[in-house]
Amino acid sequence: MSEKSVRDTRSPENSLPDGWRWVPLGHVCSIVARQVNPRQPEYAELPHVSPEDIESGRCVLRPLKTAQEDGMVSGKYLFEEGDVLYSKLRPYLRKVAVANCRGVCSADMYPLRPKPDFAIAEYLAWLLVGDEFTRYAEAESRRARMPKINRDQLLAWKAAFPPIEEQRRIAAMLREQMAAVDRARVAGEARLEAAKALSTAYLRSLFEGREAQEWPKRLLGEVAEIESGVTLGRKLRAGSTRAVPYLRVANVKDGALDLSNVYSIEATTAEIGRLVLKRGDLLLTEGGDRDKLGRGTFWEEQLPECIHQNHIFRVRFDLTNFSSEFVSAQIGSRYGKAYFLAHAKQTTGIATINRKVLSGFPLMLPPLREQQRIAAIVRERVDRAGGVCAAAEAELAAINALPAALLRRAFSGAL
Repeated sequence: MSEKSVRDTRSPENSLPDGWRWVPLGHVCSIVARQVNPRQPEYAELPHVSPEDIESGRCVLRPLKTAQEDGMVSGKYLFEEGDVLYSKLRPYLRKVAVANCRGVCSADMYPLRPKPDFAIAEYLAWLLVGDEFTRYAEAESRRARMPKINRDQLLAWKAAFPPIEEQRRIAAMLREQMAAVDRARVAGEARLEAAKALSTAYLRSLFEGREAQEWPKRLLGEVAEIESGVTLGRKLRAGSTRAVPYLRVANVKDGALDLSNVYSIEATTAEIGRLVLKRGDLLLTEGGDRDKLGRGTFWEEQLPECIHQNHIFRVRFDLTNFSSEFVSAQIGSRYGKAYFLAHAKQTTGIATINRKVLSGFPLMLPPLREQQRIAAIVRERVDRAGGVCAAAEAELAAINALPAALLRRAFSGAL
C-alpha cells in the first residue's frame, strides 16, 4: 500500500488531544489466524462464528452454533475470548465483534488480538466499524482480485489512539450510549409500526363492523368490467404499433401508484383503445409474492395516455353508481385481503388470483352517497396516518444516524 493512502486515512487536519497519537493498527494489535480442523474433537464443540452471525455496525454477536452443528468441514481460525473478530470481505466490512468465548471463525474473518499496553478490544472494535475505517476498507478492497481487505492493508491503516485508560473511558461511554440508541431505535420502530397500523385499524373497523354487515352485496364481476392487460413479448406486425406508457406490477403499490419509473411498450391501435386507462379505473395485481395479491389502487389520470400489463387487472365501474375510492379501500382492507388469500391459487411462497376469483369478490355496496362519505373519511384518516408515519420515519432516521455521530466524536477526542 502506498504512503499516500495511509496519509489520506489519518485526517491530519484534525488535531488530537494531549496523549493521543496516530499509529498503524499493526502497532496496537496482531492477526492471530491459527488455522484448525473443526472436525477434530477438541474443536468440534467450540462455537463457530461467520460474518452472518454479527450485526452490521453494532459489535453484537448473535447466538452461535458449534462448529459441529454448523457442519463445518474446512479449516477455520481459532480465536480466544477477548479477540476482535473482523470480517474482511465486502459487503461485510462493518461486521465486527469482541469474542466473549473461545471458538473458531470463518476464514473470511480476521481474529485480531490487541496488545495490552496499546489497545483494548472494545475500543478497537468500535474503531473498525467507524465511517473512516469503513471508507478506507471499501477503497482498498476494490483493488483486490477478490473483494476483501488483506492483512497488510488492515494493519497499515493509521488511527488515533489515546492512552489505555482513556480508551476504557471512551469504550464504556460508547457502550452506554449505543445501548441508549438501541432502546430508542426499538421504541422508534414500534411507533412507526403503530403509525402504519392506524389506517389498517380504521379499515378493519369500517368493513368488519356491524354497519357493514347490513350493506347489500354484489359480485364484483356483476357490477364491473374486468380486463387483463397487454402481454409482453407477444408477436406484432412491423409498422402496426406505436409506443405508449404502461403500468407494471412494480408501479402498483398497496393504496398508491409509484410512477417514478414508467416504461413504454409497443402496442397496436386496437390494444391501446381497449386498454387505455380512464379516471376511476381500479388497478389490482394478480399476485406472485403474497404481499402483491390483490394489491392496488385507482387511476386518477396521472398520465394522459397509459395502458397496463397482463399481470394487472383493470376494474371499471359506472361512476354514477360507484365510488372507486370506496371500492379500492374495501378491497385493500383485511376483509378484501382475506377473500383473496382464501381463494387464490397457492404454491410455495406464491399466491395468484385469476379473473374468475376477482369476479367472485363479494363487494359490499351501500348507497353511492354513503360510499362517497366513507371514502372522504378514509382519505382523511389515511392522510393523517401518513403524516404520523412520516414523522416516525424522520425520528427513526435521526436515531439511526446517532451511532456514526457518536463514533466520530469518540475518535476525535470530543466524547
